[in-house]
This record gives sequence, structure tokens and C-alpha cells, in this order.
Amino acid sequence: MVDYNPFSDEVVKGDPLPIYKQLRDEAPAYYLAQYDTWALSRFEDIWKASADMKNLTAAKGTTSAHLLTKVQPVTPMINNMDAPDHTRLRAAFRKPFAAPEVAKLEPMIRRIASERLDAARDAGGLDVIHEMTAHVAVTVACTISGLPAEDGPFLNDLVWRFFKREEGHDGATEAGLEAMAEMFAYFHTKIAERRAGAPKDDVLQILLEFEQDGAKLDDDALASHLAMLIIGGSETFPKTFASIVRRLWEHPDQRQMCVDDPALIPDAYNEGLRYDMPTQFLMRQVKRPVELAGAKMTEGQNIMFLYHSGNHDEREFPDPDRFDILRRPPRILSFGYGPHSCLGVNTARLEGRVCLEELLRRAPRYEVELDQAERLLTEFVQGYWKLPIRLSA
Repeated sequence: MVDYNPFSDEVVKGDPLPIYKQLRDEAPAYYLAQYDTWALSRFEDIWKASADMKNLTAAKGTTSAHLLTKVQPVTPMINNMDAPDHTRLRAAFRKPFAAPEVAKLEPMIRRIASERLDAARDAGGLDVIHEMTAHVAVTVACTISGLPAEDGPFLNDLVWRFFKREEGHDGATEAGLEAMAEMFAYFHTKIAERRAGAPKDDVLQILLEFEQDGAKLDDDALASHLAMLIIGGSETFPKTFASIVRRLWEHPDQRQMCVDDPALIPDAYNEGLRYDMPTQFLMRQVKRPVELAGAKMTEGQNIMFLYHSGNHDEREFPDPDRFDILRRPPRILSFGYGPHSCLGVNTARLEGRVCLEELLRRAPRYEVELDQAERLLTEFVQGYWKLPIRLSA
């Protein structure tokens, strides 16, 4: 009989995939009585429910800190909004996150990645997270959002502190919530500076001009939106990149395919996103009775979308636990689906392609120092905190 708890050591410290398979096979809609929450584990169920704005709401929160442990209040963020306000804000964000606009960032991304790799030559290696991709991701997030790129290291530190967990403590810690408070205070300062200065063509300006219920957003709401953009833009990509670096190292034949034909690099990145998705789940709340995955759910109950499980569902992916850069599936859950799909899909794909191109061009036979790697262990997001590699000629 399957027993699933997102905070259990089996899930957080171990490999959650075996228990996810049990859920898919035995209880595709699993009820967690402690939290009055349902967990969906099959790909198709998650895909369909992700598009259901009629019966499900994001306005009550979308994370474990909002709906399970309830240690974090629900603040205005685009991922915590429903239509029509959500639809209008997504439309306002369309240009800065569109592929043509994002493509303009490629020279900057390539420069940062190249500088970081070149600086590591004398040392013979680097940590691909803290010494490379964290700098890429936060610089891109700051640039799009309208924040000073030089503040990136400070923001990175706050983000990592927010996600760090303590032994024996379920969910976000007091130190993590303090880091979020520091981030909000920083955003308040930058918002005041922008109000006193000239308008610019960036996301912060879009937020300053956006109206909800006939009124402009106050500073707390603006800070909340900025927090989502910085966290989402800076935290996930380094983890996905580190995992792909590891998987290509473990499959040298597929790595060599990418070296010989760099056009395969986007396929490798996409397979890495499917295979090792960091975000274990996001959530919704039921706003009217609905039946999903054969279970009848009532108003006020919560739903977890177990993305990492869905991405390993054999009903969608043949031999799902095999890493294969030539898989090329028509759909994956790594960027979500439906109205709340990830805003940063184009930036993530660009960052992944460029960073892999630069790494494989300089060090096609790099070695991963797996014994020195460190993982970030949380119920919500998993992945590497540190992944050192040795560079090769």
C-alpha cells in the first residue's frame, strides 16, 4: 500500500521516483488527510488539471508554504492570480518574455558563461552552479525585471537562503522567511527609486502601470511580483543545468553526439528538463466540486501536481527512466501547462543552449566530481546546490 508524504525522508532525502511510480499505479489521486490535499501523479491528469481554471484556483496559493504548512502568506504574484487579472497581466508580460525579445540576451549570456569558464582554466575546474550558471540566471532575471545586474549576487544569496531547509523542520524555515523579508525591503527601495526616476522599457515599468480592480498596485504587491520573477528566474535554471551536465557525463556517447553536432544540444537540454525536473510540485485549490483522476474533490481541498512523477509516467514516455537526448517528446511538464505555464520558458531554453554550447566547446570531456557534489533537499524543489566539474582540453 503506497504511503506518500512530501516531507518524508524517503521523498526528500532519497529518490522519490519509486514512490511516484507506486502512486501512478495504485493511487493516481492520492489523499493526504493531514493536509486535506489530493496528489495527482499521472501525466495526463496533471496536464488536464493544469488548464482547469473553472474548477481550480491559484488565488489561495500554489506552494507547500501556502497550502500545506501555511507558514507563508499569499501575496500578489502572477502565479497566485486567476482570470481576468491573470490574463491581463500575462498579456502585458508577453513582449519581454517573447522569443524575439529574449533572443537579444544571447550575447550577454554567452559572455558571462565564457568569462566564467575561461576564469576556471587555471583552477582546472569550477562549480557549475555558484561559479557559472547562478551568475547567468540572476543577471538575466535582473535585466528582464528592471533591476541592477550588479545586485545579482545579493539576490542569489537571499534566494538560496529562502530555499534552505533544516533537519526536522517541515517546509520553509524562519531564516528562509527572513530572507524573503530582506528581499521585499530591497524591492521597496528599487520601486521608490523607479517612481522618482524616468520610465523604462522593462517588467518593473509594466507592473507600475498595471491596474487591478481599477487601482495601481501598491508597493507590497509590486515587491511580491518582483520576488516571483527573481526567484523563478534565478533558482531553477542552475539546478536543471547541473543535472544535465551530470547526465551527459554519465552518458558519454550522448555527450559526444552533442559535441559532434551542437544542433542536438536543445534536445539534450529538453531531455534533462524531463528527466530531472527540480520543481516536485505546484498546487491549486478546489473552488467548486470536481472529479479528477477518478476522485471526487470538494470545495476548499488542495491539489498537488506532481510534475516530476508525470515526467516519468510510462503512459506518456516509453521507458521513462532512460535518459535519451533523441527522445524528442511532443510535450513535457517541466514548464507546466495552461494559463499558468512558466513565463520564462524562452529564457530557460536560451540559457541552457548557450551554456551547454560554451561548456562542450571548451571541455568536451569534462569530469563530474560527484563525490564533492551537494544537493538541496526540500519537499518543494530538489536538485544540486553544488556540482564541481574538472575541465578538459
